[in-house]
Amino acid sequence: MKSKGMQHLLWTLGVAIASIGIAVGQESQNRLRAPAYPLVSIDPNVSAWSPSDQLYGSSVAHWSDNKPLPLLGAIKVGKTIYRFMGTEEIALVSLVPNGEDKAWEAKYTTVNPTGDWTAQGYDDKSWQSGKGAFGTFENEPHSKTDWTTEKIWVRRNIVLSEDVKGKNVFLEYAHDDDAEFFVNGIKVLSTGQATGKNRRVKLDAAALKSLKKGENILAAYCHNRGGNAFLDMGLLVEPAAKKYFDKEAKQIYADLQPMQTHYLFDCGDVQLKLTFTAPLFLDDLTLLSRPVNYLSYEITSAKPQDVELYFEAAPHWGLNLPSQDAKSESYEKDGLLYVKTGSVAQRILGRKGDHVRNDWGYFYMVGEQAATQAAVGTVNGLRANFVAGKSVAAAAGTGNQLALRQKGKVQGTWKGKIALGYDDVYAIQYFGNNLRPYWNRDGKQTIEGQFKQAFASYDAVLEKVSSFDKTFMKQYAAFGKEYAELCALAYRQAIAAHKLVESPNGELLLLSKENDSNGSIGTVDVTYPSAPLFLYYNPELAKALLNFIFYYSESGKWQKPFAAHDIGTYPIANGQTYGGDMPVEESGNMLILTYAIARAEGNAGYAQNHWNVLTTWADYLLEKGLDPENQLCTDDFAGHFAHNANLSVKAILGIASYGHLAKMLGKEQVATRYLAAARDMARQWESMANDGDHYRLTFDKSGTWSQKYNLVWDKVLDMQIFDPQIRQKEVKYYLSKQNKYGLPLDSRETYTKSDWIIWSATLADDLQTFQAFVQPVHAFMNETVHRVPMSDWIFTDKPDRRGFKARSVVGGYFMKMLAEKYKN
Repeated sequence: MKSKGMQHLLWTLGVAIASIGIAVGQESQNRLRAPAYPLVSIDPNVSAWSPSDQLYGSSVAHWSDNKPLPLLGAIKVGKTIYRFMGTEEIALVSLVPNGEDKAWEAKYTTVNPTGDWTAQGYDDKSWQSGKGAFGTFENEPHSKTDWTTEKIWVRRNIVLSEDVKGKNVFLEYAHDDDAEFFVNGIKVLSTGQATGKNRRVKLDAAALKSLKKGENILAAYCHNRGGNAFLDMGLLVEPAAKKYFDKEAKQIYADLQPMQTHYLFDCGDVQLKLTFTAPLFLDDLTLLSRPVNYLSYEITSAKPQDVELYFEAAPHWGLNLPSQDAKSESYEKDGLLYVKTGSVAQRILGRKGDHVRNDWGYFYMVGEQAATQAAVGTVNGLRANFVAGKSVAAAAGTGNQLALRQKGKVQGTWKGKIALGYDDVYAIQYFGNNLRPYWNRDGKQTIEGQFKQAFASYDAVLEKVSSFDKTFMKQYAAFGKEYAELCALAYRQAIAAHKLVESPNGELLLLSKENDSNGSIGTVDVTYPSAPLFLYYNPELAKALLNFIFYYSESGKWQKPFAAHDIGTYPIANGQTYGGDMPVEESGNMLILTYAIARAEGNAGYAQNHWNVLTTWADYLLEKGLDPENQLCTDDFAGHFAHNANLSVKAILGIASYGHLAKMLGKEQVATRYLAAARDMARQWESMANDGDHYRLTFDKSGTWSQKYNLVWDKVLDMQIFDPQIRQKEVKYYLSKQNKYGLPLDSRETYTKSDWIIWSATLADDLQTFQAFVQPVHAFMNETVHRVPMSDWIFTDKPDRRGFKARSVVGGYFMKMLAEKYKN
């Protein structure tokens, strides 16, 4: 019989050996320190992340500016409790509401004011009166006053009914673009050149001291540099609360895989491995659309131990704002215990916009009845009962917190699991029709049925997921470890930014939400960069990214001779809501992607079904594409400009795509005409854009340059339109322009788009050059100070994001894999 000391020594050695094996012996491990780690990946509204190195280092959060989605995990080993997930922070309470749900009164001016306009006693009688939030009505649905000028100064008189001395008070703010905020004349924040929604900053001692019971002033200045404009502000206060789980587990590692995020913890005498799993198989629509993720665990102990696990979720998971009224309940069905929460109002499809979540439908945590206790109650009641060893069910009462508890005696290994899911009842409004999510497209399924299937198939699904992840990492590592790790991080992010539904005529629709850039649904120039992921794994889903745009034109609802930009603001898809068209951009995107689908399938049947509208778009590009007029392109954040050389490349390859499609369909005369036109335009392009050792940003400005990422399709699809020496010259020039964190988008700014870098890298003919472009992007993600889901709009000379996060466009990282697929 081994002594307790010997048992502990053997266990410690086992952990050390396992850690060494993880570090050096398993090539599939991903040690990228992610900007944020994906935990729950269902759709744009149900997307949860850990924005810190340790899972217990911060609250679990939604992608939309880290709105908390409190998910707490604790383990009791004997009598000692360790917190391994989330924090015990109490939801902040609104002290002064912002304008998201209710307008606020303010005075404002768009002319630079004189004097200390931020002070309480300032005379603002000559200023205009308006309601906040302030912003462009066109694309900012929370705007209450239409702000269309370049700059604005705002003063908001607030009345506090309580003394906040000694409390933690936070400014909650939103801005697009640069902003400064003041409390009673004291500067709280200067954002610099950035944008953000629902952000928070704790007031320092001076600002807090200035707040008095009675009248106070919140003031702000904002500078709109182009595009959308927005300004909003309010105050939040942190209520006093008792902490129950101060002792933290020791996190050994985080391992981010395409479909899973693994954590390993030391919890005293036991080791806890925790795994979040989203079985997002792009070739299995049943699993892809099932709105259920797993949270599983494996506990090992060298000696017999009484172990209990506690999982707690807040009603925030079923709300847009924590201040909304929620209703929670617990029940049993088919051997599973459920805790469920949702808004009282249940305004189905009643909220649209960018930084919002569902406030309809229901969130669930579920465990197997034989292994689980379930309860709904107050924060204090649930946690106190767990600490005291009482049944969590005894804490049931008036609260809406959800809790599951599982316990057992461990010697060796103990495994268990719970599941997290969401039933949004109706997912999308599509040209007046309310559509259910794909898993319930016939209206005959139930969420309980989905959970029952998820538990019944757990072992098979986890085996399939683990095999996928391992194969993925090995396959992608052939193009560099950094490339594999970036793609692993991109996989769930790209997919979860979409919603899968079926149209009334039976077509598959994969509708993106343009996260953190304006909230549009089905944006074509978001589809375009994300498409490589779907083309690589399932061309049917690539079609699902285009079907609604074809329908929009073919139904006559969109009558312009070029493709639409979007079909609405998520989740309302009743027609374009974006304020500016992108005629060359979107038409080129649709033509190129249709040809990419044909190449993936080996036939042009899909193109044949949409031939008339494809012809209209191709003819538009023939007329307008070579030297584009002053218009937006997908890089619209950089503003309008004419003679865009990279946009011209897209137009030419769009025409070429149409010609190649005609050839596949046996339309030889049409093919000859359009392919000849494309090649002639390409020759003209080379002359117009040539600037010696590189090609220009715009045809009319020498000394400029830009990434010609659109050229990648000429290589990937072997179109043979542009002279290969053009891309070779460009790649060589790009290498001389790289900064620490990547290749700038063009000669105007130091910022870049990380997805376009991967496309430009794919232009290279050798692996070493490809990796030279990828490695700086990996370094940025590993070192960035912004702990948000991966950004695609980043600075190349500092570890800061310029804007955007959690967007589907990181599906563009898969361009290299798509190139290899077409080549082979």
